[in-house]
Amino acid sequence: MAQNMSLQSLPLFPLGLVLFPGGSLPLRIFEVRYLDMIGKCHKAGAPFGVVSLTSGSEVQKPAAKGSVGDNDAANRGAQTFAPEAFHQVGTLATISEFSAPQPGFMVIRCTGTQRFRIERQERLNYGLWVSEVTRIADDTPLAVPDDLRRVADALDMIISSLKSRGIPQAQLPFHPPYHFNDCAWVANRWCELLPLPPLQKQQLMTLDNPLVRLELVSDILVKAGIVAG
Repeated sequence: MAQNMSLQSLPLFPLGLVLFPGGSLPLRIFEVRYLDMIGKCHKAGAPFGVVSLTSGSEVQKPAAKGSVGDNDAANRGAQTFAPEAFHQVGTLATISEFSAPQPGFMVIRCTGTQRFRIERQERLNYGLWVSEVTRIADDTPLAVPDDLRRVADALDMIISSLKSRGIPQAQLPFHPPYHFNDCAWVANRWCELLPLPPLQKQQLMTLDNPLVRLELVSDILVKAGIVAG
């Protein structure tokens, strides 16, 4: 079992957002470090890891001249890049839609599956991060309690409203199957919709207890006047 929970040489995709399990994420790929990686993942049906940046940019930049470690890297013949740092808990992503409309450009949609914790990480010469990770067990299925039912109902109303306005299914913020009676699913979808800071979303995503996550989301919705207290 422990072996099945471990992944080695998992490529990472640091972004300025948080991917939740069950979430849908569209990406436009044009950086060299990701084009080959995404192509290989798509061909093999393999996942990659989405992690939220704590510093640095989504688009890779060269290191400033004279920065720490720049001379050492130059002496080794490796290209140097601006520092990047990211949270150590992320989410596996599998590619559900893929197209390459022109050379050097890919358009994909991926789905968040399972959370993981980084055990070791390495930045390759061309800037791609690879890591050894341990998967985090899926949230325990837990029915939404009666006192939080209003949170699930409000989410249901949003989806019903969007559908009634004729918005195509592909443009909805999340896709079926819907699990309006599952604490983790409801909490995760609200976290995706709410304009919360990435750090707050990261903290909610890493919580082990889906009921606590939903309770915290409920508090946010009450304070925002989205649901009644």
